[in-house]
Amino acid sequence: MEDVFRHLGYENVRQSRRTADEGRDILMEEVVDGTRRAVVVECKHTATVSRPVIQKLHSAAATYDYDGPVRGMVATTGRFTDPAREYARQLGAGDGGVELLDGQDLRAIGEEIGMDLYNGRIEILCTETLQPVHPTAGRDAPVFEAVREIDNLEAVTIPTPETTVSLEPMVTVRATTDATFETSVGVIHRIDETNDLVVHAARDAPAVATGDLRDLVATPTAPRIDLEDAALEATFDGVERKRFGQTETAYKEWAIDRLRQAQTTTVHYTGGNNVDYEKTCTPAHSDISVQEIDPVYVPHVRSLLSLGSYEYEYSYYAAGPSRATTTNELHGCVHCETAGPNESYTYCANCGSINCDDHIETERLEGEPVCHGCAVTERFAFKTKYFSDEANLEAFREQYDEMSVLEKAQENVPLAVGAVLALLVVTLLIASSVGGL
Repeated sequence: MEDVFRHLGYENVRQSRRTADEGRDILMEEVVDGTRRAVVVECKHTATVSRPVIQKLHSAAATYDYDGPVRGMVATTGRFTDPAREYARQLGAGDGGVELLDGQDLRAIGEEIGMDLYNGRIEILCTETLQPVHPTAGRDAPVFEAVREIDNLEAVTIPTPETTVSLEPMVTVRATTDATFETSVGVIHRIDETNDLVVHAARDAPAVATGDLRDLVATPTAPRIDLEDAALEATFDGVERKRFGQTETAYKEWAIDRLRQAQTTTVHYTGGNNVDYEKTCTPAHSDISVQEIDPVYVPHVRSLLSLGSYEYEYSYYAAGPSRATTTNELHGCVHCETAGPNESYTYCANCGSINCDDHIETERLEGEPVCHGCAVTERFAFKTKYFSDEANLEAFREQYDEMSVLEKAQENVPLAVGAVLALLVVTLLIASSVGGL
């Protein structure tokens, strides 16, 4: 609720002390027609709020020590009973009165200021997402691009992949740390830096985004679109939007704690008595100031491409033409652990597999690539040959039987080499015999 009131323009918004708050949860100020007035707020996360709560808050506001007019306010995620509303109506909402905000009021306010009420929590309500597709290339362009690097597979021949998008919440927190650490010998350490912390806003536990994903979100020029105008359902086969799991304040506090941990260091120094000391320097909470918090959805696009008996996933975080790949099964061998963009791969049209150089052969009869997984094999002399099916193997058997010895040798390099060597030996023996005569 602190975040809500700050967004609404109230000043000096703060929580009262947790113990003995006398019905005062939040204290703040407003300026109306040039007059500064204090507002005392009671917050209730209950299904209903009855008249005694209003009476208690009215008393807490009346006894609040403030040099000027004071009014009260009760905010609840639930609803007010009719007697509570009637009592508040009699008091009025001006000086000395009590204003009521129920769950519906809070939701309406939240939508106006970019926050959302969900299960009793005021969460961030974000209306922007990074652009999920390349503005000119189309939805499946990354998949076609990956396919072009695979031998024997033409991008134009592949079926349309099933492509879904999950909008994942991210928060960029810009914070400045200004901390000085002193001892009797003077300043031993100082921190003066600004950090942009990109936070994966998961509901269970936030996490710091790193690498390509961080760069994608932190780039100021990353293209954004309004969710209302995105027409994502018409572009993708499925759309999921995940919720921001915390309030702005929670993300700020989490980011400050992480920065305090990351910026903690042990400093070694020599005292005035020439004795060596060490001191652990941890910035105080007050040393870190949050300058800005920027929520945005990041599209996590997932494409499933069916080829023959296999299905391949290609997933990435998107920001218009830029992306951070998370899964690329198109650049990997289905038979071993060979994977990555620096390897070469060949497609087996016989079964739909993608293979490294060690698991692909040339089909003897048709001259097309065939993988070790689906090929039918047979040894001919010293050479194992690969066939797409039994029919091709049988056809080659018939051809092989009709071949001359020389042709069979040409089908088998070791056999051909052996035949040449044997011929040379025979020639040398004959020449030796003639010379002896």
